[in-house]
Amino acid sequence: MIKDITKKIIKIDQELIKKTQDRLDNLTKPQGSLGRLEELAKLIVGITGKESPEFSNKVIFTLVSDHGVCEERVSAFPQEVTAQMVYNFLSGGAGINVLAKHIGARVVVADVGVAADLKAHPNLIIRKINYGTKNMARESAMTRAEAIKSIETGIEIFEAEFKNGIDIIGTGEMGIANTTASSAITALFTKRSVEDVVGRGTGIDDSALENKIRVINTALKINDPDSSDAIDVLGKVGGFEIGGLAGIILAASSRRIPVVIDGFISAASALIAYGIEPKVKEYMIAAHNSVEKGHKAILDYLGLEALLDLKMRLGEGTGACLGIGLAEAAIKILTQMNTFESAKVSEKIKS
Repeated sequence: MIKDITKKIIKIDQELIKKTQDRLDNLTKPQGSLGRLEELAKLIVGITGKESPEFSNKVIFTLVSDHGVCEERVSAFPQEVTAQMVYNFLSGGAGINVLAKHIGARVVVADVGVAADLKAHPNLIIRKINYGTKNMARESAMTRAEAIKSIETGIEIFEAEFKNGIDIIGTGEMGIANTTASSAITALFTKRSVEDVVGRGTGIDDSALENKIRVINTALKINDPDSSDAIDVLGKVGGFEIGGLAGIILAASSRRIPVVIDGFISAASALIAYGIEPKVKEYMIAAHNSVEKGHKAILDYLGLEALLDLKMRLGEGTGACLGIGLAEAAIKILTQMNTFESAKVSEKIKS
């Protein structure tokens, strides 16, 4: 399934991007005066292959899973918070619900590895791969088969939702201790030290931060992931939601759908997807730069520039919502603003 999806991912349309630049230059404004909004509009046109894209169907995929490494006290919150937050998402009371409503997006919540049996709900997709990963500080987080299944599950979740209409997506997640897994993934791909990429996650103190660094270094030493094999990295130190989001990124790219990346964990998922098929980078829009320093390390590695820097670190897809709002604004500028000719406005004096 992964091979079939990657074969469908093509380079974005550079000719259409050039044509869009001409269109932007003829709008009633000094050339380039809307800065990154213009760059964003061109990118979206190149991704979609549509001269006038519309965002009627905006979707945030929030994948949820637990991590065995939570046993090592790397989080300020207990593991049961993961399941509790799923019910918060479903009741509409979480940050992601508020911001998704603000931009008119629907939220797709999927349990891909919560360490508890959740109550059935019409708005909950249950595709549990296992009851959380294993403790990566003692053994591989998952088997290679589970790693592959997590990616394929993400692909299947996307494809099922695609039938309902999707024009742009945001990636989101929830899972206590997932910044620990994301830090390990980041250190491996970016070749930076663990100390350079690990942050405080849910708000741990100095002693807990030191413990978190030690735990990650131990996990990398005992598992020895192969950084040239993204699936090996995912299996040894990753998470089911990270793999699932990587699958969603691959699937969206294969459908020429813009992918707005949220925070640190979503960016770690982007690393996995990029490791599988580098062309997916062209379909990614970095919504924001979080306070987790590993997030900036990933953006630098991928060559992505964040649209916003609001000192956020919630995850769930909250930053992606704001990024989608900017993306929609960029497209409205492109498609709704008058040209000099249509507005009968004099153009710049030619020298």
